[in-house]
Amino acid sequence: MSSKTEAIAPNKEYTVEVGDQKFVFKTGMLAAQANATVIGQLGDTVCMSNCTTSRTARSGVSFLPLQVVYQEKFYAAGKVAGSRFRKREGRPADAFVLTARVIDRGLRPMFAKTIHNDIQVFCTVLSYDFDNEHDIVSANAASLAVALSDCPADGPVGTVRVGLLDGKLVLNPSHEDREKCEFDMILTATKDRVIMIDAAANQVPEEKVLEAIQFGQEAAQKIASAFADIQKEIGSEKWEAPASFEHAEALAFLKEGALEGINNAILSQMDKLARRAYFNELADGAAAVLEEKYGPAEGNEDLTELYANAGDLMHKVVTGEVRRLVLEEGKRMSGRTPDEIRPVGCMVDILPSRVHGSALFQRGETQGLTTCTLGSPGDKLMTEGMMGEKLDRYFHHYNFPPFSVGETSNRLFTGNREIGHGYLAQKALEPVLPTEEAFPYTIRTVTEILESNGSSSMAATCGSTLALMAAGVPISAPVSGIAMGLMSDPSGKFVVLSDLQDEEDFGGDMDFKVTGTAAGVTAIQMDIKVKGLPDAVFKEALEKAKIGRASILKDMLSAIPEVRKEMSAFAPRIETIVINPEDIRLIIGKGGETIQKITKETGVDIDIEDSGLVFVTSIDGESMIKAKEWIQGIVAKPEVGTLYECTVVRVIDGVGAIVEFLKGKDAMIHISELKWERTEKVEDVLNVGDVVQALCVEFDAKEGKTRMSLKQSQPKPEGYVERPPRTGGFSGGPRRGPPRR
Repeated sequence: MSSKTEAIAPNKEYTVEVGDQKFVFKTGMLAAQANATVIGQLGDTVCMSNCTTSRTARSGVSFLPLQVVYQEKFYAAGKVAGSRFRKREGRPADAFVLTARVIDRGLRPMFAKTIHNDIQVFCTVLSYDFDNEHDIVSANAASLAVALSDCPADGPVGTVRVGLLDGKLVLNPSHEDREKCEFDMILTATKDRVIMIDAAANQVPEEKVLEAIQFGQEAAQKIASAFADIQKEIGSEKWEAPASFEHAEALAFLKEGALEGINNAILSQMDKLARRAYFNELADGAAAVLEEKYGPAEGNEDLTELYANAGDLMHKVVTGEVRRLVLEEGKRMSGRTPDEIRPVGCMVDILPSRVHGSALFQRGETQGLTTCTLGSPGDKLMTEGMMGEKLDRYFHHYNFPPFSVGETSNRLFTGNREIGHGYLAQKALEPVLPTEEAFPYTIRTVTEILESNGSSSMAATCGSTLALMAAGVPISAPVSGIAMGLMSDPSGKFVVLSDLQDEEDFGGDMDFKVTGTAAGVTAIQMDIKVKGLPDAVFKEALEKAKIGRASILKDMLSAIPEVRKEMSAFAPRIETIVINPEDIRLIIGKGGETIQKITKETGVDIDIEDSGLVFVTSIDGESMIKAKEWIQGIVAKPEVGTLYECTVVRVIDGVGAIVEFLKGKDAMIHISELKWERTEKVEDVLNVGDVVQALCVEFDAKEGKTRMSLKQSQPKPEGYVERPPRTGGFSGGPRRGPPRR
């Protein structure tokens, strides 16, 4: 039970029921100085989302400056984490960067493009019950926070997750159930239409994907409608978004003079940089063209504003003509038809075999170089977060340097876009990877985008397939990917475009990326620039994407028809040893001394699982053999009657010698067991460092003690008289018979 004093404001509380779940949303008590704050709760998962905007527009900005920040807090899961010297949460893990991107992609289409005020949406996980997923709670709290704020946005959106579990569609599956789902999709929709999809799938047929979209859309629309009612009740009055600059006469004048050249540039085989340079030249010279018609702007505010926006007007002419040619004539960039895919080129082994697998994938003016590196089980990527430690045996990294688009930039490190594109390619390939039992390697693929003119993430997906096959990774099926675009008009007419390129992305309405095998879809990522899409778009886009993927896959398989049977000679080899889990401590040794000694002397990597499975990784056969024999010796149990090679490590005067055998085990050779003849002094027979063959005559498994005999490994001397037997074993108990002489 909670209590509060009078100084704390009360909450306004709303419940939204979706399926058999009850979302609770509260506002009013916390973070009142943010423009709007909403607390979302499902079960014991609680998330806070805040929306704040700057009071003035940012100068020199031509885009919507929206930033979504997603913060995990270790305390939300009842954890104190981090290194010994740092307990504060650091930069969000990639998983939370990806969640922020999903929320961003659902909110962004709802803001007017003319807004240049900074908009910041913070999403903070305050409590996590490890059952109800925090990303869905945060996304909905963020949508309601934007709706309740004074920032103009075209209506709230609702977000749900759809899973496919045992052949049935499940709404907002639990964390545990998600691990078993064949399909895992986040969908965002307004009251009327879908605006964002992000999905991972295990080769799910397109028909089932469409069914899942419809299923999720109905639930998301219910949330959006409930938020709209809450907004009407308590939402702030919105400030007015700036209107886009319009000047019909000037637009028509610019169009009349430039249309022929624009058409030629669009339909010709001009390369991307030359075409863009031509369009930029037109935009840069637009003000001078208008000045010839309207005269100097001095003293005329209207003309000053017109000339300041002349470049944007010219860009409108270009994008308008790109759209018109598609909708009215079925023609697109470089004269392509809507379904036409640019020429595809594929190569493998573009780098020496020291790189375990390499491939080059090119589609039109988009080019990606992908490498595959195989590592030991110990090379897995470990991330620590609110949900604990996570180990990934496969990960893909995507790099997009500025030179790939002919530009320079001081931003040389990985950004959120690179993380997002890399993960899209990663989840596209995950369903076809071999199991860890069948292929115990850690697998890393890296794509360097060398040239870009649209859909570089799909080049990364295709390149990863080729590099994995070239490296000898036994994937179950090759994966290809394609980006679909859309041009539409207010009447509802639309044309779906296969193999999207830059100008069609910037000036179009949709970027719908689909990856998959011949059997079905493995990943989807959809972003739009309009306020939603008609349902018919999804069916056509998925059907055309399937055809396009098959075409691209055919080109890919012409470069490497099947997975290579042999790995690179420079790739490590992994062999496994199964030991008793109780013997793990013997291999590790005190403070890790034993395992460190093995790895240092042999150069191998050793990874041990709690089950007793030991992985030995090496690129050198002799080192592998040496390390395996060493480990097998450590865990081997001495057998009475077996001859062992022993090294003397200690001499005990008058008692005997301690020897080492089986790579680390100690045994005693009593002075009476050194020779058949009487021995007066141990050093007469053995000295430290001597290597001898000795027979195991006794082993106490419970105590772990072994007794060896040097004399019994040799024949008895001629005429030898047997002495009475020694008794007492390791305890050195009483003897029978006359004393020895």
